[in-house]
Order: sequence, then structure tokens, then C-alpha cells
Amino acid sequence: MNVSVFLIVWTVSIVISGVFIGAWTDGQQQRANFHSEMTKNRSFRSKIALISGLIAVICLGISGLVYFV
Repeated sequence: MNVSVFLIVWTVSIVISGVFIGAWTDGQQQRANFHSEMTKNRSFRSKIALISGLIAVICLGISGLVYFV
């Protein structure tokens, strides 16, 4: 498999993780989001961010192995 496929999946996974965890919001927006959402929704967002982050780490590791080996 080509390294670029894993790097594309890595990029998409990082973006999804960042959007769901709220990584690109400022402090005021982060606090407003935290206090306006229910615990169930926050748990769902965190779970999706964690899963996509793990996919990103795995894809980055695989692309490194494919590139160097």
C-alpha cells in the first residue's frame, strides 16, 4: 500500500478529532460549549475524538513503517 493513503487517513482523522474535541476554539467558546451541552453529548464527542485520534496515531505509525521499511 502507498504511504500517501495512510497520510490522507491520518490527516482526516486528526481533523475529525480536533473538531470533535474542540481543539480549534478559543477559551471563551470552549467554556460556553462545556456549560451548554449535556454530559451524554460531551461523552459522545470525547469518545469520537479519542477513536479518531487513535486511528490517526496508528495510520501515522503504519505510514512510517511502510516508508522506512
